Amino acid sequence: MDVDDAPSTPGKWKMEKPHHRHHPRLLLPRWHHSYPVSKLVFWSFFSLALFLALFLLSPRSSAPARIPESFASSSSSSGVRRAALQMAPWGGPAWEKRVRSSARVRRNPGGASVLVTGAAGFVGMHVAAALKRRGDGVLGLDNFNGYYDPSLKRARQALLDRAGVFVVEGDINDGALLRKLFDVVPFTHVVHLAAQAGVRHALVDPASYVHSNVAGLVSVLEAAKAADPQPAIVWASSSSVYGLNSRVPFSEADRTDRPASLYAATKKAGEEIAHVYNHIYGLSITGLRFFTVYGPWGRPDMAYFFFTRDILRGKPVSIFEGPDHATVARDFTYIDDIVKGCLAALDHAGKSTGSGGKKRGPAPLRIYNLGNTSPVPVTKLVSILERLLKVKAVKKFVKMPRNGDVQFTHANITFAQKELGYRPTTGLHSGLKKFVRWYLEYYSISLSKNDSTGRSISS
Repeated sequence: MDVDDAPSTPGKWKMEKPHHRHHPRLLLPRWHHSYPVSKLVFWSFFSLALFLALFLLSPRSSAPARIPESFASSSSSSGVRRAALQMAPWGGPAWEKRVRSSARVRRNPGGASVLVTGAAGFVGMHVAAALKRRGDGVLGLDNFNGYYDPSLKRARQALLDRAGVFVVEGDINDGALLRKLFDVVPFTHVVHLAAQAGVRHALVDPASYVHSNVAGLVSVLEAAKAADPQPAIVWASSSSVYGLNSRVPFSEADRTDRPASLYAATKKAGEEIAHVYNHIYGLSITGLRFFTVYGPWGRPDMAYFFFTRDILRGKPVSIFEGPDHATVARDFTYIDDIVKGCLAALDHAGKSTGSGGKKRGPAPLRIYNLGNTSPVPVTKLVSILERLLKVKAVKKFVKMPRNGDVQFTHANITFAQKELGYRPTTGLHSGLKKFVRWYLEYYSISLSKNDSTGRSISS
């Protein structure tokens, strides 16, 4: 889910109590066995419809393969506008040498050679850096689109470059580029994190979600299933797939056929597409449902990020409320805990069983919740930021709009604990303290004593 919302402790929710009768072992090796066939048929048709929508909405492009089409974050009067996003040139002996060098396993005997898509993104940068630190070979891929300030993505790229991770500039829908990367490097794993994020942006540019989250996933899976050897796939789904589900905490066995946003629908479609590629081609696929990830180098469209910015500027902070002033809360999960979950999923992924696109036996297909299990009201989030920034926030309480946001999220992580050894350790106050420290340093802001009105005097 996006950080643009908020929930409180389970005991303060006036709703159905948590159910503890879920049995994680029943989720292996498929997560769809509990659904009737009609559900699978419905989502298969839905996925196909989204995929066709991409081509119906897309204008013909005469751009060469190395300049793949992307979506602009801005919109025209019709609500959707596209722009060609020119990529850096790729190919050639020097480029291939750099790709091989970055993806080469240097320590960690028996380590992985990993392609990380969305490597200049928030989670992608942290995952790529963690893999490199432990000695795995890592190659990044990112298109540096303009959904939010690309300069932040370039700064993440520079950090990875210093760590020895080469981030190729390209689009996941560029089939020629993906085929080239798999020809140059026999990747053992792909961590697919590239996606069009955000719930509300879908109201402005819906086609970008189909382009990135549906067509882009298919493009990556096509390249992986054709590779020899086939890599194992770990990819980012989302807690958004739980949609209008009211059972808490959210379990992998719960219904996920009632999405509340287009973003959630594309992620749910991705889970069905993953099932198909596992079933037909023997790809080992692990899906991870992230719950409101936050921390240093985060996304500016997330609430904790722009709340910090607005509090420092003295601007009002809009706090959403549910019906009858009900609390809005989120299961905020610190980035380091998410990274640990991603690496554990990679280490436990199991091998793909296909070769050159032909399945030779059943392969693992799993999905896990990665959350913190401690939902926090957005009001508490703001209070913590006030203390850390030493600035009183100007609060504005508003009714939650019907834009795809949901009132709460709460992860049941029993399955991830059992199978991956996943155990989050960072509380919200500690995590926000680290974020604020990074934010002030990155944007060169120094805090001093507040004046009599409570406003901060900063540079």
